[in-house]
Amino acid sequence: MAARDRSARDDRTRGGTARRTGSAAARDRGTGGIRPAGNRRPQAATGRPAGPAAGPVSADGLIVGEAPRAARVAGALLVLAGLAGAAALFPLYLVVGGQELTLGRGVGGVLVGLVVPLASVTVGGGLAAGRVPRFGLAYAGVGGVLALGSLLIEVYRGSSSTVRPGIEVLAGERVLTSTVTTGAGWWLQVLALGLTVLAGGCAAAVWGRTLMEDRGALDPARPALAGGAVLLGVLTVLCLALPAADVPDRLVADPATGLEVVVEQQGPQALLERPGLALLGGLLLAGAVLLGAVLAPSLRPRLGAVGGLLALTVTVLAAGLTGLRDAVAGPDLEWTVPGAGLLAAGVAYGLLTVLAWRLRRTPAP
Repeated sequence: MAARDRSARDDRTRGGTARRTGSAAARDRGTGGIRPAGNRRPQAATGRPAGPAAGPVSADGLIVGEAPRAARVAGALLVLAGLAGAAALFPLYLVVGGQELTLGRGVGGVLVGLVVPLASVTVGGGLAAGRVPRFGLAYAGVGGVLALGSLLIEVYRGSSSTVRPGIEVLAGERVLTSTVTTGAGWWLQVLALGLTVLAGGCAAAVWGRTLMEDRGALDPARPALAGGAVLLGVLTVLCLALPAADVPDRLVADPATGLEVVVEQQGPQALLERPGLALLGGLLLAGAVLLGAVLAPSLRPRLGAVGGLLALTVTVLAAGLTGLRDAVAGPDLEWTVPGAGLLAAGVAYGLLTVLAWRLRRTPAP
């Protein structure tokens, strides 16, 4: 009797095992014979977002998605702005008081004038191709804000500077704005600045729709980076308020007494002493420098901050080099302390840009 009970239990056990095995086999056939591994982590735990928009993750955790069409348009506008700015160096710029001026006079003038156009073409080409889009968008956004003030100043030079005639330093020449006639170089310069402003508007509109993120390697250094950028921004504004190249005072001997007397000569107007559009452009330029100094270090990811700081670097550095070029080329001009400070601020911005670019790796978790 006991033997029959053990035999019946064994038959039920074998039957249950067979049914469970058959059910497992059926599940395997339904899933293609592949069982999920118990130690496999879900994709969301790896830190890589799912979806077709996410690109490959680089060694420093940089994730680059597909660049929107408007971002590529901003890159194309930057390229066109750079080409127009480079072309503006060679034809006639302005005829001021009967004196013809060209922006690219001499090798020094060409080299200084190519600083911003070359940067715009290089960054804009990468953005138009869809590579690291937020880097190019940050450059275009900050550069567009800076170009708006310069555009108004440029329009003033070619249209209404004769309303209040004064001494100006243009293209390395000391001129009196009694009469002004525009040339092809001026129109190309206005076109370049206008295209840069349009590129900045496109960049601001598409920034939130562009996927690009990293592990935050720059985050611990962002407060110090922002502090340094703001200090340089204040220095830049103070230096922009005064001419970078000025007319020195003369020492004249009094024939009656034999004493030397200092005779002041009228120099170029300061940026905030000009009327109308020039004053508005100067205020916008000063505000844009401070805004860019605050905004650029906070842009994410790290390459976004690099792009914003690069826009500040090329703009301030070009202004400082222009003042140095004017002092060297003009026989009646000398380099001023604000001009030297402007060049030093441009170099310092370049160092901040390199620092932000170098802080790109974090230790593996």
